[in-house]
Amino acid sequence: MLSDSKAFFSFSIDDVQKAKQFYGETLGLNANQTPEGLRLDLTGGATGFLYPKPNHQAASFTVLNFPVSNIDDAVAELKKRGVKFESYDTPDLKTDANDIMRSDGKPGHGPAGIAWFKDPAGNFLSVL
Repeated sequence: MLSDSKAFFSFSIDDVQKAKQFYGETLGLNANQTPEGLRLDLTGGATGFLYPKPNHQAASFTVLNFPVSNIDDAVAELKKRGVKFESYDTPDLKTDANDIMRSDGKPGHGPAGIAWFKDPAGNFLSVL
């Protein structure tokens, strides 16, 4: 039944204009404002919808991941565009000087690298 459905992602934001600037200009995505919010059309046919919510509370988990061919290049380019990455130094989660968490890259051990950042509404995004 759902295997033929064209699923999409959605999450709340607190300011459509700030989100449009961030997703459209800073990240370079196809971001189109609608009367209901902001539609993101991603490569490969994926679609997302960001909707304004007066009592918005950012999720404490990653809501959108961007696979990239080279994480170091992606992080460097996004930093040039003004994106601030999260830095962690805990027993379970450590990022390096470039704000990238590295792993051994073995199957089942997670991505070889991941870096988290937030949108203007505080939602966590990542490149991996």
